[in-house]
Amino acid sequence: MNHPIAVLPTAVRSLSSSVQRRTLIGLAASVATLGPALPALAQFRVEVSGVGLTQSPIAIAPFKGEGQSPQKIAAIVQADLERSGRFRAIDAAGVELDESSRPDVSQWRQKGADSLAEGSVTRLADGRYDVRFRLWDVVRSEDLGGQSFIVPQIDLPLAAHRIADFIYEKLTGEKGVFSTRIAYVTKAGTRYTLWVADADGENSQSALTSPEPIISPAWSPSGSQLAYVSFESRKPVVYVHEISSGKRRLIANFRGSNSAPAWSPDGRRLAVTLSRDGGSQLYTIDASGGEPTRLMQSAGIDTEPSYSADGRSLYFVSDRGGAPQIYRMPVGGGNAERVTFSGTYNISPTISPDGRYMAYISRVGGAFKLHVMELASGTANAITDTSNDENPSFAPNGRLIIYATRQQGREALMTTTLDGKIKARLAGQGGDIREPDWGPFQKQP
Repeated sequence: MNHPIAVLPTAVRSLSSSVQRRTLIGLAASVATLGPALPALAQFRVEVSGVGLTQSPIAIAPFKGEGQSPQKIAAIVQADLERSGRFRAIDAAGVELDESSRPDVSQWRQKGADSLAEGSVTRLADGRYDVRFRLWDVVRSEDLGGQSFIVPQIDLPLAAHRIADFIYEKLTGEKGVFSTRIAYVTKAGTRYTLWVADADGENSQSALTSPEPIISPAWSPSGSQLAYVSFESRKPVVYVHEISSGKRRLIANFRGSNSAPAWSPDGRRLAVTLSRDGGSQLYTIDASGGEPTRLMQSAGIDTEPSYSADGRSLYFVSDRGGAPQIYRMPVGGGNAERVTFSGTYNISPTISPDGRYMAYISRVGGAFKLHVMELASGTANAITDTSNDENPSFAPNGRLIIYATRQQGREALMTTTLDGKIKARLAGQGGDIREPDWGPFQKQP
């Protein structure tokens, strides 16, 4: 991940490490035929590090029958909860309980657990699996309810993620994000691949491959589409891609560069950076395409738009003051106000779903670090100890951030809590990992 020091005059999206990737104008490209998603060749393993200040102790007992299951449901649930930063696992090895068992709560109190999950996995005659679980409040000796799923083998991890979501919401009062999806891009040799994966990085599916760059994937608010930039037309062009069918439609292919798509919260429009009228400037365009609307006149490079949660404002990066800084303006255009004042190089803004925080990348002494700013006070803190962070994206509940970085000499996807105390590495294989974007909540069937 190489961050350029100076702003590039032909910038098509960011003024960051991603600038270098996003300024590849005039390249010939050919994109592989879009079709159904293919199984990933590279999977991830989650490594959780750090200690949070308030973590609820929970025991996830091995599910009865999961020894004959291709997926260890209890282990997936435990990893999800630990990664959230809100839970600390209590050892439940060697104890197999199912959802119909009333646990000896005094035993689990002695182990230090506040809550306990137990369940079962049963293979049915038709090859599907019956997954059931129940959650107990050990302190109050109270049954907190449960769920059951009948799923094909391929959906066993999804069932586990939904169990983790249930537990998270019951015990925190907030929605869990474990059954959501992420998108990211890898470069392996000369091959670029756009991936869609579960929130833990597992179950990766290839949505698009190309010998030329794919950049800036952005989930639609419905979670059914991804906007991205492809270089197949000898310049950056914006497409919208239907996840389920693999079909796509051309959104922006104007003179010059077309880049940095960002969805409005209602999904009706995209903010984009276009150079059609000279310079890199901000526009909005209907999600089905059409004529774009220019938002302002600027002598600088304006790029990396990001909508506020309420859809009333756009945050963006501009070098109008001589160096890349983050600004905010009304969504329909108008006067822009500067948001970042600490440091001389701040880029890649993304706003939390509740509108309270902004995550962004700041150059500090030559290192590019993920920062989180409380917008009301303007207080900002670096929350990583790495030096090549890029492209932060909030989880839909606003409690975690995913970003790309280099750690211990390896490219990696990471998640972190907003205070930086709990991080999880989604250690990928198969090349340079970049440009993650966290999708929205999924509708339950």
